[in-house]
Amino acid sequence: MTLSIIATYALALFVVALIPGPGITALVARALGTSFPESLAMAVGISLGDIVFLTAVVLGLSVVAQTFGFVFLVIKYAGAAYLAWMAYKIWTSGIVRTDVAASRRASLWQAMLSGLMVTLGNPKAMLFYLALVPTLIDITRITFTDYLVLVAVSVAVLLVVTVPYIMLAAKARDLLRHPSALKRLNKASATFLAGTAGYIAIRST
Repeated sequence: MTLSIIATYALALFVVALIPGPGITALVARALGTSFPESLAMAVGISLGDIVFLTAVVLGLSVVAQTFGFVFLVIKYAGAAYLAWMAYKIWTSGIVRTDVAASRRASLWQAMLSGLMVTLGNPKAMLFYLALVPTLIDITRITFTDYLVLVAVSVAVLLVVTVPYIMLAAKARDLLRHPSALKRLNKASATFLAGTAGYIAIRST
């Protein structure tokens, strides 16, 4: 795997991770009512969920890729269509306003587990990896070292994205309560999602 491929993967993951979704919404909700360590533990759990999906893609689809190349075309356009649908839903319905009241303290392990479960229960995350990884990386040639690099890059990128969300949420309780701020967030999220869907759809395999 070349540095350019790794950089492209990191950039694509960074852009998509910036888009507020179920994971970010849950993380912000926790950051609004709990301490930084608990929120950070949840962010680590979210990253672990992504690693589970990445591992499943690398191990499960590498065999399919050797025989059924057309499967990835189906996965690619299905993933793009799903992201476009998500953009439409967010644009028309919006992200639900979260409860920013202080919550009961939980252990770091509970916070991490909640982050993991949020990601594992999010079909968008799985479809994203199914659509993205095969179009950016030849998974039939991934070595164990390449896999470890992808894991490290994924965790680093996701923490770079989620930690600022935690810090901003802790300082923006009043702003996130305001309907107009949520409306702007919804429109921006929908726009980024639609752009990602278009990129996946038109990018050559």
